[in-house]
Amino acid sequence: METEAKLPGREKTGIILRYLRGNWGFFAAAIALAYGNTICNAVIPQIIRVTVDSVLADGEPSLPAALLGLLPLEALRADPLKALWLAAGAVALAAAVRGVCIYGMRINLAKGSEGFVKKIRDDLYSHILRLSFDWHTAHATGDIIQRCTSDVEVIRTFVCNQLMEVLRTVFLIALYTGIMLVMNWRLALVPLAFIPITGLASGVFYGKISTRFQAADEAEGELTTCAQENLTGVRVVRAFGRERFEIDRFAQKNDRFSALWVELGKVLSVYWASGVFLVCLQIMAVIVAGTAAVVNGSLTLGEFQVFVLYNSAMAWPVRSLGRVLSEMSKAGVSLDRVGCIIKSSEEGDRPSAQSVKLAGDIVFDHVTFGYGGQEVLRDVSFTIPWGGTFAILGGTGSGKSTLVHLLDRLYDLEEGQGRITIGGVDIRDIRREDLRRQIGLVLQEPFLFSQTIRENIAATRPDAAEEELRACARVACVDEAIADLANGWETVVGERGVTLSGGQKQRVAIARMLLQNAPVMVFDDSLSAVDAETDTKIRAALKERMADATVILISHRVTTLMQADRILVLDGGRVADVGSHAELISRPGIYKEIYDIQMSSDDRALVEDAEDPDGLSPRRRRGESSQEVSSGDRALIEEGGNP
Repeated sequence: METEAKLPGREKTGIILRYLRGNWGFFAAAIALAYGNTICNAVIPQIIRVTVDSVLADGEPSLPAALLGLLPLEALRADPLKALWLAAGAVALAAAVRGVCIYGMRINLAKGSEGFVKKIRDDLYSHILRLSFDWHTAHATGDIIQRCTSDVEVIRTFVCNQLMEVLRTVFLIALYTGIMLVMNWRLALVPLAFIPITGLASGVFYGKISTRFQAADEAEGELTTCAQENLTGVRVVRAFGRERFEIDRFAQKNDRFSALWVELGKVLSVYWASGVFLVCLQIMAVIVAGTAAVVNGSLTLGEFQVFVLYNSAMAWPVRSLGRVLSEMSKAGVSLDRVGCIIKSSEEGDRPSAQSVKLAGDIVFDHVTFGYGGQEVLRDVSFTIPWGGTFAILGGTGSGKSTLVHLLDRLYDLEEGQGRITIGGVDIRDIRREDLRRQIGLVLQEPFLFSQTIRENIAATRPDAAEEELRACARVACVDEAIADLANGWETVVGERGVTLSGGQKQRVAIARMLLQNAPVMVFDDSLSAVDAETDTKIRAALKERMADATVILISHRVTTLMQADRILVLDGGRVADVGSHAELISRPGIYKEIYDIQMSSDDRALVEDAEDPDGLSPRRRRGESSQEVSSGDRALIEEGGNP
């Protein structure tokens, strides 16, 4: 997949703020409690300082007047052991308050972070389901899954952990620096001098780490896609003995993924090693300068201890800001990848789009369409009479399925590419949801969910009665196959229906579509995996079920199409011929060539053994057909069956 364009900083911030809505209270409470914890942590060294300088020694404590009034210095000096116990109690109290603050902070942070990430996941999933078919074609499933899982987790970790750490560290630096400046501003300059040095080093490494994180993240998406494809198509892999090839392909991608992380690890190793050196150098500088100040009398022993404690407590959080910067680079990449999904436009309707009950002829009017700049349909025009059976025949790549995709608005025609109307209404003026609800579609390779057969058939109408489910299964000739399964209707079909045969999957998909009761039914080569005898039985059973429906048949079998009212022949994306079976075989052309080839093979037996001479056409069943058929062709049809 191509590298995603980086989002501007304000857009990334906007994404974060968008999903923080409704969780601000939890984060505000967590921040307040984190500050409380920092204040308590700052109090403990001051307790030690006062004890060392003003209780164990005779120095005057530099405390606010209100605290001095509460501190019985003379009594404490007279009983040092009591003073030590009191100091220990004060430290324990501060530690207990710290514990309460940390507990409350973690609870609020957990609630806020889970609410934050839940909104992202819900919104992403809902948004992805509404994205165009074209978008899904351009993006690998494994990469999409990786964006919705690991990338979202990276964002959650940054916002809910690293960003909280930044706020806490900034407050800690400000608090500790202020206290040290009041105590001894000269010595306070020593640790302060290291802050810009650490920041500069972090900035340099941030630029190096960011690009490496993005490359590693994209490599992980490729690795996930490879694994997902092979696990889904494991039967194909084994059937063609491609195990070694696929293992090598996965190993190659895994090697690249590992190599990228090793390179990233090298950069991070230098970064962390230099950081440790800077921290140790900072602590050493404070100890040396503080020792000199104690010797010359400008700093008390208690103050020296406070400086050492504050410096140690401040050095690592300051260093952690660099770690946060490295995590920020990773979060920035993840925000780019997630933002790519969020910014992608959903399928939309025109402002004038309305809910329309489909009725009337379906007209393709000078339709031209292609994929990725390659034209598939070229100035295609034809009419599908309402209430009739219309068949489409053509070679591979001739545009048969594209016609169906356009009719169902999986793809939309742009201006100048022609139009498709139903009853005179442009389908772009019909709400997608209403249009698709009224068009039943069975694909050649139907998708079944990893659920029970009952749930798969009931997908189009979850509230359908049991009798309706079983009736549709009977029409699709899948009821007996279901009865033969160990768990019957409660059999879980496995991922993509892997536990069923190709013909069983197609029949389950037909039953699912029939339950929809759509006025337009499209069979896109949906009986290709069914044997000829079952094919005949299914089409005979469908005759009554589709009495009032407009039926569109796409098939490579002439026997499936020959009883349609009209047959469209496509060749290279253009209309090669249109007519009834009798008309098309009466003149030279593609249809007659295919008919002659198939009728000289085993397909002739299907015609000779078929049972219903009327075919699938509702128009013929109502006696409305006015097509003339030659006596020879009539004899063939009367001997033939329902295709």
